[in-house]
Amino acid sequence: MTPSRSLIEDDWPVIRRLLPDDLEQSAREHGAMRRRRGQVNSAEQLLRLILMHVAGGLSLEQTVTRAQARGLATLNAMALHKRLCTSRRWLEALTGHLLADIKPHLRQNEDCWGIGRRVRILDATDIQEPGSTGSDWRIHYSLRLPEMCCDFFELTDYHGAESLRRLPVEPGDLVLVDRGYNDRKAVGQILECGGELIMRYNSGAFPLLNSAGQPLDPLKELRPLKIGEVGEWEVRFVSHKGQEVCARLCALRKSPEQSRRARIKAKRKAERNQVQIRPETLEYADFVVLLSTLSSQEMKLPVVLEFYRARWQVELAFKRLKSLLQMGQVPKKKEASCRAWMQGKILTALLIERLLCEARFFSPWGYPL
Repeated sequence: MTPSRSLIEDDWPVIRRLLPDDLEQSAREHGAMRRRRGQVNSAEQLLRLILMHVAGGLSLEQTVTRAQARGLATLNAMALHKRLCTSRRWLEALTGHLLADIKPHLRQNEDCWGIGRRVRILDATDIQEPGSTGSDWRIHYSLRLPEMCCDFFELTDYHGAESLRRLPVEPGDLVLVDRGYNDRKAVGQILECGGELIMRYNSGAFPLLNSAGQPLDPLKELRPLKIGEVGEWEVRFVSHKGQEVCARLCALRKSPEQSRRARIKAKRKAERNQVQIRPETLEYADFVVLLSTLSSQEMKLPVVLEFYRARWQVELAFKRLKSLLQMGQVPKKKEASCRAWMQGKILTALLIERLLCEARFFSPWGYPL
């Protein structure tokens, strides 16, 4: 039996403590308990059935069989499927409750590096439906450091592009993103909200100006760097309001082996997308190039490069979601059931994170008085 299934079936009171007190009212308001079907006569009972299916890794048939054997409920697989589809908005509300519940725990360590900022990593990952050859769904996910907890997520179909505009930003946020988020207008809006960014630079999507306001060719500045050498240059870019914004271009020249691998990866990506790779793209592969809106007084060049290395933590979070929580492929085909299933997976991940927050104040019986 998996740990999540054990919690759902045997230690449910521990999970119940993390959920809203008005669970019944919440289920009715969001359409999950409009009418009683079979022996499912309470919101708590319904949620346990959904989590047995989604978090416990059981099929619909296995879930209803196990529920009947344990005396939890008597219903057939189709009835449970319908219940799952009508519970999506309720599951969204429950994930919102958990996100709000986790935030007080995150604020305790918001300045553990002494920079006076909350560090957040924004990225997205794709999820496929059965038999799909492309991405059908996309999860936009923000991970807080050092707590390694989710503080924002959004579920879209494959048309939902990666964008900084999705992330609610507060003053003091430091956001780490990869080259897919190079959008001058969105960066300007982040700065306007009081946030700052460190992002992987994409030369094709983010034109830069030099200190004199003239177009800048970053490669001319990068070429003199030797292997392992770092450098930084004051640059500008035009924001969403047409104003010039100051930033820093930070770079490191890779080793020959790292450059070789990066060039191979760039060529393969171009082949997959059936586009002609630019010579400049291959030359940029020899460097790690970042754009930082933080001043050199606030964060030195080596620290900027080290902070960006932490962006890999969100990739590891996606690997955990897809491997441990089996979220890599949706076992559904209808949009309603797909969305509800994925929402249930996110709810499971947040429940685990909330339990980890509780573990900081561990007591022998597993919960505080």
